[in-house]
Amino acid sequence: MKYKTKLIMGNNLLKGKRGIVFGALNDMSIAWKVAERVVEEGATITLSNTPLAVRMGTTNELAEKLNVQVIPADATSVTDLEQVFAQSMEILGGKIDFVLHSIGMSPNVRKKRTYDDLDYDMLTTTLDISAISFHKMLQVAKKMNAINDYGSVVALSYMAAQRTVFGYNDMADAKSMLESIARSFGYIYGREHNVRVNTISQSPTVTTAGSGVKGMDGLLDFSERMSPLGNATAADCADYCVVMFSDLTRKVTMQNLLHDGGFSSMAMSYRAMEQYNKSFDEFKDENGKIIYG
Repeated sequence: MKYKTKLIMGNNLLKGKRGIVFGALNDMSIAWKVAERVVEEGATITLSNTPLAVRMGTTNELAEKLNVQVIPADATSVTDLEQVFAQSMEILGGKIDFVLHSIGMSPNVRKKRTYDDLDYDMLTTTLDISAISFHKMLQVAKKMNAINDYGSVVALSYMAAQRTVFGYNDMADAKSMLESIARSFGYIYGREHNVRVNTISQSPTVTTAGSGVKGMDGLLDFSERMSPLGNATAADCADYCVVMFSDLTRKVTMQNLLHDGGFSSMAMSYRAMEQYNKSFDEFKDENGKIIYG
């Protein structure tokens, strides 16, 4: 019998630390789970999302639950980001120790444009929101000296940055850029301020953004069958982020950290093969041979 263990909550791994969590839209969001977990571990935080997302989502409910403040901001705007860091330092009483970038959106995906028929203005928007915002965030923080030495910045990525995933579209390009920014800026920020910058390549996860990806249900099922440990959930990812924000990972930087239940090291599992074989049943004749025509 397979038993599931649950992390003991409230170990004060982040006691005394101050953080900013970008991108908590609703309780399906990974950023939402991260916000809950870091507060459980003793951190004080602010939340930030676009003004529209704050109005349309339930970020204010999370803020009320955690007794934290929301700072509406467009992460593609340098001016807005400057306000987020300035206000956060004022609200929290000092420089920031950790930042989560959980921001991603593709108009091409939303409009169901295929990768060989992209709208390039939409592509620019995808890259600006999903990747370049990360560079802006880091650059603003560094210029303002807003993050404490040995601070930690994490952005959420996905395996499609390195491998082709059907339906992921131009978000794959954005995630590739996101991971490159983490390496390039991580070198500079680490050398000058010992700030570590990493990305977490998360399992496919049921979120508001993820639900827009073509074939998401099939992708979730396939990766669950392929992964020895199964898909990592949003709550699992939040636990990993806690570790990355803590002092236990002070020497980890410029990495794309695979958090996918082992999926990225698999070629074929028994469970996936079993399901694959089942899919041919309706195409077999009375002798069990596959009818291709």
